[in-house]
Amino acid sequence: MLFASLVQKVMNPNPMKVHVDKDTVVVTGVTELVAANSFAFRDQVRATMSDSQRHIEIDLSGIHFIDSSGLGALIGLHKTTRGRNGLVRLLNPTPQVEQILQLTRTSRLFEVVKRAATSLPPA
Repeated sequence: MLFASLVQKVMNPNPMKVHVDKDTVVVTGVTELVAANSFAFRDQVRATMSDSQRHIEIDLSGIHFIDSSGLGALIGLHKTTRGRNGLVRLLNPTPQVEQILQLTRTSRLFEVVKRAATSLPPA
């Protein structure tokens, strides 16, 4: 069992989960958002969106560092939702990530919320 868990981590180091809740795509389990996975992250979230989804919620509580490629992926998702009159909510960013968002002034593009990712209010 331990071996299977280790193989899963090697094969899928980012156990991200994406699901739909009404008009919102909810992303949890993100452990890193860097050059190595930012394009796949952005593309997977976009692929989950149908015409009825306008918003994206991303739980950032498991990320301790985000690089410029990760910020670019978030900005790309912001552009996608803006075209649908929606928004991107960043949930529970760690202090390190929140500092990067503030230093780069990208926090202005997103709704930054500190709450549990599973308690979604009606959008």
